[in-house]
Order: sequence, then C-alpha cells, then structure tokens
Amino acid sequence: MHHRLPRKAVRLVVVGALLAAAGAAVAAEPDKARPLALRKIMQDLGTNMQRITDGISREDWETVARIAPAIGEHPQPPLVEKMRILKFAGSDAGKFKGYDEKTHTAAQALQQAAQRGDGRAVIAAFATLQNTCLACHESFRKPFVEHFYGER
Repeated sequence: MHHRLPRKAVRLVVVGALLAAAGAAVAAEPDKARPLALRKIMQDLGTNMQRITDGISREDWETVARIAPAIGEHPQPPLVEKMRILKFAGSDAGKFKGYDEKTHTAAQALQQAAQRGDGRAVIAAFATLQNTCLACHESFRKPFVEHFYGER
C-alpha cells in the first residue's frame, strides 16, 4: 500500500528545509563577507526621497503620487540577509520592523495627499516620512555600518 503525504505537509517540509539551510548559511557566513542588498535598497530610497522633494518643490503632485509607493513598498532584502540583519538587531528587531511599517504608512499617506492635490497634506506627510527615516537612521545606521562594513 502506497501512502501520499498531503500537499500541505510536503510544503511545510520544503519550507522548513529552506529555512534550516538559510539559517546554516547565516551561521557560517561572516557578517562582512559581502555588501548587503539593504545598502542598495537604502540608496534607492534616498534617490526616491530626492525625487519627491523635487516634485514637492514644483507642486508636481502626480510625480509625488507615482514615486511614494516606491518608498512605502520598497524591495525587501533576500531571506538570508534579512535573517542576518534581524540577528544583529537582536532585541531591537521589533523596533527596526516598526520603523519599516511606519515608513510604509507615511508613504501611503503621502501618496493619498498627492493624489488629492492637497499640497499642505503632502508636505505634512513628507515631514512624517522624513522623521521616520531619521529616527531609524539615528537608531540603526551607525551600528549597522560598523558591524556589516567595518566603517566608522
């Protein structure tokens, strides 16, 4: 008699094996082994913030509305890298994730205000977004750069 495992059980086994392999890779890989995808993500976020600043200065709400989702829905680092980052963040991992969520929410508010053509609300939402970025950078940028890149 031949028994087949339910698909859900097979998926769980596969996901578990992938997570175990990723965890082993994280444990075996030195933190400064290669640049983080997070660095490129942050550079792209900076570029998009500059593009939004330009759009605001020209009252180009269409551009602001188009770019805001690129900030709020920015790419995530690969799973192995995300595990390295969260491992380093340790007990502050929730705080780190919280800043990412606040960024998402502020970018949505920015997009909605720009879609309405409400300049004052755009500026207020952008200020909230900038303050969220600054708070995260004040908490994490220096220790991340020192840990992952050996830069001071």
